[in-house]
Amino acid sequence: MQENKADMAEKSLEDYVHCPFHLAMNLLEGRWKFGILYVLRREGTMRFKELERAVPGISTRMLTKELKHLESHGIVRRVAYATVPPKVEYSLTEIGESTAPVIDEISRWGERYLAETTAIPG
Repeated sequence: MQENKADMAEKSLEDYVHCPFHLAMNLLEGRWKFGILYVLRREGTMRFKELERAVPGISTRMLTKELKHLESHGIVRRVAYATVPPKVEYSLTEIGESTAPVIDEISRWGERYLAETTAIPG
């Protein structure tokens, strides 16, 4: 029997408590999250538009959505200042900073991949 979309609820964090790999993948899945984490790790605290310019190809709507997701899970910190015009800054939380070894290793893998595939003739 096939479930319809209304019956399929998104898994909660509790559903993943026995599988840390699936928990991490659920929190960080998608095309943009690692790019956002990479830029915030490299640049530190950034305003929204700075972050938008630093993540190639991301739309305003998608950046907003991904930042809300990362913030709701305590990975990114959002600080809004009561100024005119409004000022909002984003940075990594302590748990967000702990993704550094993963981000660094993905970067090293990318470097190795480029070196190996560009060295292969034709």
